[in-house]
Amino acid sequence: MKIAIVGIGGVGGYYGGKLALKYAASDDHEIFFIARGEHLDKIRKDGLKLITTEGDFTATPSLATDNPKELGLLDLIFFCVKGYGLENAARMIADNLHSNTVTIPLLNGVDNVERLSSILHGGIILNGCVYISTRIAHPGVIQQTGGSCKLIFGPESGSAEPYRKIETLLKDADIKAELSENITVGAWSKYLFVGPLAGITSMLGKPFGAIMENEDHRTMLEEMMKEVKLIADAKGIPLPENIIEQSLEVTSNFPYETKSSMQMDREKGNPMEVDTFIGYIVKTGKSLGVKTPLHEEMLIILTAK
Repeated sequence: MKIAIVGIGGVGGYYGGKLALKYAASDDHEIFFIARGEHLDKIRKDGLKLITTEGDFTATPSLATDNPKELGLLDLIFFCVKGYGLENAARMIADNLHSNTVTIPLLNGVDNVERLSSILHGGIILNGCVYISTRIAHPGVIQQTGGSCKLIFGPESGSAEPYRKIETLLKDADIKAELSENITVGAWSKYLFVGPLAGITSMLGKPFGAIMENEDHRTMLEEMMKEVKLIADAKGIPLPENIIEQSLEVTSNFPYETKSSMQMDREKGNPMEVDTFIGYIVKTGKSLGVKTPLHEEMLIILTAK
């Protein structure tokens, strides 16, 4: 099987690194990294170093490149780019698909399948989400800083069983993978947790602990989660009734100084996934007639020049 990981940032580096460590030297599978810049140069020269809670290791893919044309037709593709880069990544690799190529987005957001479907007109598009905190420590090095490392994936409709071999492939590479018959609920459950946190930590410039210990900030976070649930309800997505309480409890268990990835991007002056976390809720709320005033206010603040 020919497997490509598009985007070797924190998420793609962790899961791609595990796949490369297990399979890059095998006769049955080829693992390809699609990366760019100095990060790509370091990987080509020294491999990809992973610093994880399980230990440190260096993985060498079958090939690391910034040119998908070198790879030919692929059997399995993981998209691990930022939300604002998904369409460009899809266009870049569209010619590498055959009729049975499986693509799995592992990025933030809940409309990734729809977005990929508008560009990729071949193969099979599943959905996926991960629970992990990782980052590029410096070029060629990925550091895991937290999270359960669970990877959930599956089809948005139809049986999940045809994709059981992908789950086995991932598990054999020591990845905590779970094939889900209800991936839409899984993706939205994560989105309800991470989206409001990304927004409020970015807007206020404060870590998780500071948000949770301040009554006004915590209330705002809870109300934003309620807005996301209203959207899910309007779309007919059956989230657990106690999803907000669960999400707040999970937040309170993070280390005090934990920051969202969008907060860190804002602090560094990097592009942010504002449309993924905030803009989508505002747009969808308007189309469904659901009021989302906190998201609307936050969108104005975070997109102000």
